[in-house]
Amino acid sequence: MRPSPLQDVLPRPKNPLFSFIIPAYAEEKNIATFLMALKDALDHLSIRYEIITIDDGSPDNTAKFMRETAQKIPMKCVLFSRNFGKEQALTAGLKYASGDAAILMDADFQHPFQTIEEFINHWRQGYDIIYGIRVDRGHDGYLRRSFTYVFYKLLNWIAKIPIEPNAGDFRLLDRKTIDALNTLPERTRFMKGLYAWVGFNSIGIPFDVVERQAGQSSYSLTKLSNLAAIGLTSFSTLPLRIAMLVGLLTSCVALSYGSWIVLRALLFGVDLPGWSTLVAAVLFLGGIQLIAMGILGEYISHIFTEVKRRPHYIVSEVYDSLESTSQRSHA
Repeated sequence: MRPSPLQDVLPRPKNPLFSFIIPAYAEEKNIATFLMALKDALDHLSIRYEIITIDDGSPDNTAKFMRETAQKIPMKCVLFSRNFGKEQALTAGLKYASGDAAILMDADFQHPFQTIEEFINHWRQGYDIIYGIRVDRGHDGYLRRSFTYVFYKLLNWIAKIPIEPNAGDFRLLDRKTIDALNTLPERTRFMKGLYAWVGFNSIGIPFDVVERQAGQSSYSLTKLSNLAAIGLTSFSTLPLRIAMLVGLLTSCVALSYGSWIVLRALLFGVDLPGWSTLVAAVLFLGGIQLIAMGILGEYISHIFTEVKRRPHYIVSEVYDSLESTSQRSHA
């Protein structure tokens, strides 16, 4: 996304508060070390900050290490009742953020601390969204890189808003951007699309992805495929129109071929058609129908999820070491 010209930008607060949102799932080997390292980096920057961690129903001791770390540094721990997904964890972090800007980071050390200062400097210049652009995706593997490339090519073709292919969740969001995102009610969320959808002045900052210090990524190709399906159907109805056009084209071809068969029978008599042609035609038309039904079903599933109006997530506990309180919640 190209940066917009910064004209008539309101001045930033002189002593702003930055909310650092850290979603985590199965990061027991990283979370404590990461949070202590983040605190040291932020203290070096001499800024006011709050740290908000979200445990997305981890099956290991991630929540335990979060709370233990909260005894050493001021932070807020939001614990989900079960695993709701990273998109919901980010949504919760934005709800709990009280800063003038929020910085979203993963807890696996892959987002470099030195880029934070560059984010903040661009925010002070007037940009509302500063997102990190991965310079090299070599660590992802060929299959994952290929899947990501095809997905974003397809998404940017069918969607009405451009989305940077190599941008992730590592970004800074201004307060008005946070407030805008918090007003969006949809349950099936593709956050990278929502960041682009709200607009505002944006700029991308390249960074080198750091190797994970421990553990493995919990984002499998299956999870990425599910997220891709949400992204493709959340920001465009073009797949439905393509299915309709393919059906219309197939019907025209079938009608033309049927007319030719009738005409040939009238002119030259009836012959016995080949079974292979008949079977191929039936399978081809059946496949197109199933694909169209699948696309329609994906949109219907979104409607089904939205009309139930269930909450995005359920919080089992919020521990705020700043207030030394532990609260249980169902919202």
